[in-house]
Amino acid sequence: MEFLLLFAIGFVAQLVDGALGMAFGVISTTALLTMGIPPAHASAIVHTAEIFTTGASAASHAYHRNVDWWLVVRLGIAGVLGAVLGAWILSNADASSIRPIVSGYLLVMGLYILLKAARLAPARAMPNAWPVPVGFVAGFLDASGGGGWGPVATSSLVGAGHVPRKAIGSVNAAEFFVTVAAATTFFVELGASPLHSLVPLILGGVLAAPIGGWAVKRLPARALMVAVGLLIVALSVWQLLRALRWI
Repeated sequence: MEFLLLFAIGFVAQLVDGALGMAFGVISTTALLTMGIPPAHASAIVHTAEIFTTGASAASHAYHRNVDWWLVVRLGIAGVLGAVLGAWILSNADASSIRPIVSGYLLVMGLYILLKAARLAPARAMPNAWPVPVGFVAGFLDASGGGGWGPVATSSLVGAGHVPRKAIGSVNAAEFFVTVAAATTFFVELGASPLHSLVPLILGGVLAAPIGGWAVKRLPARALMVAVGLLIVALSVWQLLRALRWI
């Protein structure tokens, strides 16, 4: 039963992540925490599984030409540095105090994206310096908080005017390198992740990965922006309520 549950979690989480550029880490980590797994170990399991799911997702987005590779390089290098730092901190200290700040930022970004979707204008180029700090912060928060790469990176890129399809594809492609860095750091600090939790997450995620790349290529920009905005708002409100211990 646990195998099937984790398989379903991996499939649904990657289906959402591949289509909207976020949420595999948040959904999977939240599920593992609910099952009683400690935060650092939950994040380690999820990031190890993501090595396989993000690789499959990146291949799907590349096949459907959803990727801006120059953007991937800038996001990826900065994200790797942030992920290593975040994984090390989570393995050795409690980083939960920054989650309310991140959730508040994401709530504002989600509302901003919904506003932009309501009066959609032609996409404009993001200033060249932005992907580097965005990648570093997103990588750090993803590794230290068990999720955050997609919500922070995708919402920032879409909010800045990037074409949603390219933003989602590029974020998914860069996530592979960020995930490898985080998983390696967790392995050094905590050891190998348990296979009974890892394998079903990988299987479910890899099977769902090709669907995301196909969906992003065919959905209209306004629909993607609305979906991304609504998902960010929902996740950020959920995280805020959890941080305030209201749920």
